Amino acid sequence: MAASLLRAARGPSSSFFRANLIAAARPQPLAARAGLVAPSMLALAGSKSFSTTTRMRSEHQEETFEEFTARYEKEFDGVQDVFELQRNLNNAFAYDLVPSPSVLAAALKAARRVNDFPTAVRIFEGVKAKVENKGQYQQYLDELKPLREELGIVLKEDLYPEEQQ
Repeated sequence: MAASLLRAARGPSSSFFRANLIAAARPQPLAARAGLVAPSMLALAGSKSFSTTTRMRSEHQEETFEEFTARYEKEFDGVQDVFELQRNLNNAFAYDLVPSPSVLAAALKAARRVNDFPTAVRIFEGVKAKVENKGQYQQYLDELKPLREELGIVLKEDLYPEEQQ
């Protein structure tokens, strides 16, 4: 009862009605007229509370493959723990390219330095997923074979031969 007395004393709220009148006066988007968008989504789209600023452009210039290679070789040379190693591997494999054998060699040495055998094996799984065909994967294996033997890193295919596809 007390709540109804307070409402009566203040009078009806006009902000709700004003918002509906403004929304009704706006032309509806084509998707709304076709019934493709829910009315609740239209109310959100018309709201001014969302940011309308344009996306920020990156101030970084595109780097060449040689610069990429040099940067990641340096990153892997400075790795001190497993977290840094895995973070750098995730970043290196996130690009639309396959890291060079010198980057992979630096990553394998870093994995050995921080004593992380599973990650060393997974590096080759990442290469296998990134290359376009088995021939390219074999070239990487041939190039890195002496280092693999030196560091004692075996491939997943050697560990689990029955899972080969």
